Amino acid sequence: MKHKTIITKIHLVISVIIVIPAALIYGFEPQLLLDMLNETIDEHNFSKAVMGIYLSFSILWLTGLFKSQYLKYAIITNIFFMLGLGIGRVISINVDGFPTTPFLLGTLGELILGFYGVWLINSKYIEMS
Repeated sequence: MKHKTIITKIHLVISVIIVIPAALIYGFEPQLLLDMLNETIDEHNFSKAVMGIYLSFSILWLTGLFKSQYLKYAIITNIFFMLGLGIGRVISINVDGFPTTPFLLGTLGELILGFYGVWLINSKYIEMS
């Protein structure tokens, strides 16, 4: 793989590797990661909706990995997705307190991936016209 290809796509690969399993866990077995038991149909519905959002973004990122005309869209949506999650978690840390270590690491990872995308669109590695 070319150096430029790695630089422009590595964050999307990492995102897909993490987000697809997280989506499936949130949708079908949230108690594996969360102190949460879906007890009502509405709670199950909400979890499946989150799963759907995660999977749909992952499909867009996969499309961007394999079809160059979608790469810019994949990068931009990845920035908003990751920074949206990361900033939401930072707000929660300030308002609600510190979560467990996996969620702290998730926050750090989301912010890194989001800011990596911001750096990328402002770099020489990709044209964002």
